[in-house]
Parts: sequence; structure tokens; C-alpha cells
Amino acid sequence: MSEQPMNPQATGSSWSSFLKSIASFNGDLSSLTAPPFILSSTSLTEFSSYWCEHPSVFAAPAKEGDPAKRALLVLKWFLTTLKQQYASRSEQYGNEKKPLNPFLGELFLGKWEDDAGTTDLISEQVNHHPPATAYCIRNQASGVQLQGYNAQKASFSKTINIKQIGHAVLSVPVPSKSDENDTYLITLPSLHVEGLIFGAPFVELDSSSYITSSTGFTAKIQYLGKGWVSGKKNSFTATLYPTGNEKDVLYNCAGQWTKAFEIHSGPVKHNSSKTLIETWDPDTTPASELIIAPSEKQHPLESRRAWAGVAEGIAKGDMDYVGREKTKIEQAQREMRKKERAEGRVWERRYFTARTDADETLQTLASNVGLDEGGDADRTGGLWRFDAAKAAKVKDETLSEEEKTTLARELLGQ
Repeated sequence: MSEQPMNPQATGSSWSSFLKSIASFNGDLSSLTAPPFILSSTSLTEFSSYWCEHPSVFAAPAKEGDPAKRALLVLKWFLTTLKQQYASRSEQYGNEKKPLNPFLGELFLGKWEDDAGTTDLISEQVNHHPPATAYCIRNQASGVQLQGYNAQKASFSKTINIKQIGHAVLSVPVPSKSDENDTYLITLPSLHVEGLIFGAPFVELDSSSYITSSTGFTAKIQYLGKGWVSGKKNSFTATLYPTGNEKDVLYNCAGQWTKAFEIHSGPVKHNSSKTLIETWDPDTTPASELIIAPSEKQHPLESRRAWAGVAEGIAKGDMDYVGREKTKIEQAQREMRKKERAEGRVWERRYFTARTDADETLQTLASNVGLDEGGDADRTGGLWRFDAAKAAKVKDETLSEEEKTTLARELLGQ
């Protein structure tokens, strides 16, 4: 542990007080106020984009005809997303920040345009108590689509432990069969925060997560982390096998999810240069740029427009200003919830709907990976699925400046 540098900003009483507060707190840690230097100006709704910073890898399974190899390409894509999703946003070791907690109805919209064509992103905060974010990512050329939702439950036991609640569903068109899709059900890893005592926090994944497919294959990813005596941080191993037959390993992967990893055919014990299929190194594979509309053209509820004042305050280090800007949004949201209750209505989600009927994907695949057929709906405010009809309805919507001003005032206090 001596290799971890002490964050000079964490030597004061604010960090010590923060550590004491989380150690004695019994509820969800997300409600605690963090020291200024650990605050991020990025909202959790933006984290949905980390599923697809390499669109060509995301779309690749649609070109593979063999079901086992297609499942391997899905596993490869998932592994390539881990660095973006869970490593420090600043790419600096020991500098993980606490993201902004989204408000109900918050949006984050964008797209990638690269060799894979256009890939669209829709992310929406669909629930507030408990908080849950839903997302849909679709590559137009291939038809590959990811949708899902997640929430986090944070607790303290020697360190900050975060249980991710929810799941994702990947739909991949079968080559030469335009009306047929393969479905992959993806569970989410748990994580904890290391480096707290040094004021240099970073995320480490733990336990296991799974990907199981309608074609009869399952991948298990085990997160090893770094041991006290030996080992490398962010380590993992993964195996792909016929569902229900974990010992019949078809492919295996190993390495560090923040750095390079290898993909081999067969079980680990046979790994050699002859079984090596591919090596992935994020340092030699730059991420595609996410394109976002200019702030003035965004909907008032889009993250970067809505939180612009808070982000400005964090950038300047003016925490009084940050507090005032956050309070405006929080008070306006509380007033809107009171108004809705008084009028007997609920907030209308813009892109997603909570299903009340049985979900076919969960019915057929959930038992393979230990998920409930209800999809944790009781802990995320619903079983959220992308609603194409809703999306079509708002696609060409244009708000006047007056309408934008009214929405910002009523919903955000701005």
C-alpha cells in the first residue's frame, strides 16, 4: 500500500470528518455531502455513454455468423467498456470523483459518428426514490441495441461498497436473418472504493458478473482486484461456456480491465501462443468522440445544460456558488413532486416505460445468472424498457426559447 500517493488536499480536517461521517452512517452513502475536492461536475446520467466508446466493437457481433464466436465478441465488447465505466474519469490514478446525483427526468443525449456509422445514445433518470438511470444505445447500420437500467446502493464496511442494481439487455441481429435477433442478458459487477485513507480514491471491481445468451452460451467474469501481498489492481478472468456446463470452457480472457487483456481459445490451462486469438490494449485503441448538441440547443433537462451553474462553481472551486445552484434545482424538484401529488399525477418519462407485464428476456434467461424475473423492479421504481413510440413522438420536438425558459424555471429553479 505504500505505493499509493497521499492526496495533499486530503490532509485537512474536511477529509477526516468525511471519513468519520461515512464510517458512522447507516443509510445510503449517496446522500452524504462530500468534501469539495472530491466532487465531480459529471452527472450519473452521463455514465451510460461509457457502454459504447468503441462503437465498432459494439456493432461487431452482428457480422459474425457462428453463435459461439458471436457470444465471444459480445464478451470482448463488454470487457472493453469496463475501463470507461469504472476507471477514473480523469485517467489519473487515485483521483476518482463523486458524480452528481441526477434529478428525475434528467436527460443525456448524444451520438457517435465513426467507421461503424451513427450510434445513438439516450439516457434518462427514470426514478428518484430510489434513484435509477435507464439508457438505450443503438447502432443504426448494424441494428445492435443495448438497453438497461441501474441503481447503486452504497454502504461502508472498512471501505465504501457499492452494489449495482439492475441489468442490461443486448440485442444483436442474426446475419442473413433480418427478422431474427439474439438476446444477451448482462448483470452488473459490484465495486468498492480503495485508497480512502490516503485521500486518493479509486474503484476496484469485485465478485462476478455474467452475460447469458438466447443462443445457449454464458460468460462469467470474475474480478480479482489487487491482493495485499501480490497481484495487479483491476485484474480479471473470464470464461465462455455452454450454458449450464461451466467446466466446458470454449474461450477464456484474462488481464487488467484498465489495461491490456488476452483472449484465448479453450481453458486457461492450455493457454499459449497457439491458443491466443487477440490482445486488446485500450492505450492503442482510442475511444470515439461522443457528439453532444451545443448547450443552447439542448433540452432544458439535459445534464450539461441543467448542471452548468454547478459545474462552473466546481471548476472555480467556489463551493458556496455550487451550493446555491444545487439548492435551486433540488427545491424546484421538491415543489414539482408536491404539485404532482396534489394533482394526482406522476412524472411522465420521456423515453422509457415501466413494464407491468412479464418480460420475455428475463423469463427465459434470468435464472441462468441468478437474476429475478422481476428484474429488481422493486428496487429501481420499475422494470424499465425503451419505448420506441415515445422516442418517435419527441424526436422532432422543437421548443421555443420561451418554453425552454418556463421549463427551466419550473423544474430547475433557474
